[in-house]
Parts: sequence; C-alpha cells; structure tokens
Amino acid sequence: MSRRFAGWAAGAAAAVLVAAGAITYAVAEENGGPDTTATPGAESADAGFARDMAVHHQQAVEMSYIVRDRTKDVEVRRLAYDIAQTQANQRGMLLGWLDLWGLPKVSAKSPMTWMGMGDMPTGKDGALMPGMATNTELKKLGTLSGRQAEVFYLQLMTAHHKGGIHMAEGCVAKCTVGVEKRLAQGMVDGQRSEIELMAGMLKARGAAPRS
Repeated sequence: MSRRFAGWAAGAAAAVLVAAGAITYAVAEENGGPDTTATPGAESADAGFARDMAVHHQQAVEMSYIVRDRTKDVEVRRLAYDIAQTQANQRGMLLGWLDLWGLPKVSAKSPMTWMGMGDMPTGKDGALMPGMATNTELKKLGTLSGRQAEVFYLQLMTAHHKGGIHMAEGCVAKCTVGVEKRLAQGMVDGQRSEIELMAGMLKARGAAPRS
C-alpha cells in the first residue's frame, strides 16, 4: 500500500468514525454519566486535547500502515494493525466530539497551548508535538524493509507513545468532560502497556528504544 493510499484510507476511516464519536458522547450522557458540564470553549483543554491528539494519532496510523507493507513479521504487523485501528477509532471519537460541541478542528494557537506549552518550538520537519516523527523519519521508514523497518518503527512508535501519554495525562488533569477524561486515561494505560511490549520486541531484535 502506498503512503498516499494509506493516508487516504486512514482519513476515510476516521471520517466514518466522527459520527461514532458524537454517538458515544451522547450515549454516555443518556446513561447517566457525569458529563453534565457546559459545552467546552474553543480554547479549553477539552477542545485542545481533542484537536492535538487527533493530529498525533493520525501520524501513528500512517506509520503503522507504512511498516505493515515493509515487513512480513507477524508480530510487528499485528501490533501495527492494532495501533492503527485503535488510534483511528479514538481519532474519530475526538473529531466527533468537536463536531458535537460545534467547535473548529483547527486553532490559530500553537499545539499544546492548552497544556501551557504553546511557546515550545514546533513544526520542525513536520514534528508538530512531542513524540511525533519528522518528515525525514517517515520517509526513511518507507525505504527500509524487514528487521530494519521493524526496529525503526518500534523506536519511532515508542517515542510517539511517550509523547501521547504526556498529552493524555494533561487531559486527565485539565479536561472537564468526563467521557473525554476517561478516554484519555485509557490512552495512558494502553500506550504504557504497548511501550513495555515494544521494549521486549526491540530487545528480541538486538535493539533498544532511542534515548
């Protein structure tokens, strides 16, 4: 699968899941959940997290599609599939909530402003937020194959997860919408578990996470 097609496929899947995000939020409210707060503002932590994590997740989906076609290793392909499916689904939920709240999916402010990190250097070679791979790294991943592709993907995704966990922890602390806070905590727990799994996979390949 080409990167262009992979990106299109991931985008199409996320578009379908946008509605699912709104439905999930509405069902949570109808079932007596704690989400009785007022609609978040455009520059709230809830909106900022939804926007930024949607972008962060999109890159994880892209990297996973790339490595899937660069190796025949069942273990790595299964992990890549799980990450792509999970993060595409979560991305759809985040974008669905923004639609439900009537808020824009982009902001004029820098990424991570809602976490008090808006003044950090961003956008260097396409790495908009902590943990994100650069455009150069993505291109390199697409040129590797076999064990080299596996190791580089696992290293990139480990760093990506660490950045995602930091952001999700910010939402757990700052967001006000209960269902979004629960999703963020689920991201923290799930990605920590995957970091441990990837550390073992790297060790089995004679490699280690990048410092």
